[in-house]
Amino acid sequence: MKASSKSAGARSAGPASTSAGAKSADAASAGSTSADPTSSGGKSARAKSAAAPRAAGDARAFALALAAALCCVAALLGFGAALEGYSHWQHPPGLLGARGIPRALAFNLLGYVGPGLVLAWVAWRLAEAARGQRALARIGAWLWLWSALAWAAQGLVVLDPRDLDAQASRLHALAWLLWWLAFAPGAALLAWSALAAPAWRRFGAIALAAAAVVGLAVIAADARLVPAAPAQRVALLAWLAAYLAAARAPR
Repeated sequence: MKASSKSAGARSAGPASTSAGAKSADAASAGSTSADPTSSGGKSARAKSAAAPRAAGDARAFALALAAALCCVAALLGFGAALEGYSHWQHPPGLLGARGIPRALAFNLLGYVGPGLVLAWVAWRLAEAARGQRALARIGAWLWLWSALAWAAQGLVVLDPRDLDAQASRLHALAWLLWWLAFAPGAALLAWSALAAPAWRRFGAIALAAAAVVGLAVIAADARLVPAAPAQRVALLAWLAAYLAAARAPR
């Protein structure tokens, strides 16, 4: 009788244990289901943490580009005011760094070389950001890099005001020519590529507007339709504004 009672107890316990096991499995399944939002939240947190350094890098690039632009403009205004007889309406920027001019080396470093190298770095970052865009965008970014290097080169091959046909003066003029000839087509390529990239359309519009200003100012000055010195400064400001926009372009 005892054995039969034990067997009956075991049979009665069987369904109960099975039911308890099923409940525990359901609870575990519910727990894993409830953990899914947590895992998606973890992915979102990781995405945000990965985007934070990129945002910091973009802010750093814009800060450096802004510092370079302000340094260039401040050098032009400051050294121009310090040079007796210098006029922004009559004389080119390169005269402040010409041979025999007081403080020419300082102006060449602060007005040409330093800003040019920083903006070349901005253009290099733009080329890296354009890897996911059309090939024309990368070509345009590399043209901008050459434009920035050409601006820096103007501080290394300086004008000789006593002999404008000297080799140094010709190299300075060549660097000026390369500066705007590389920039304008590069801006057009970037603007065309921005049509297929919604995040770049604002930057593309700024680049195209800057290219139009630079091209028209330089060509009008060469044709003597407008005074050369003010036109050169308008072109410079448009060029600097385009690189500031490039520093803010989405990566």
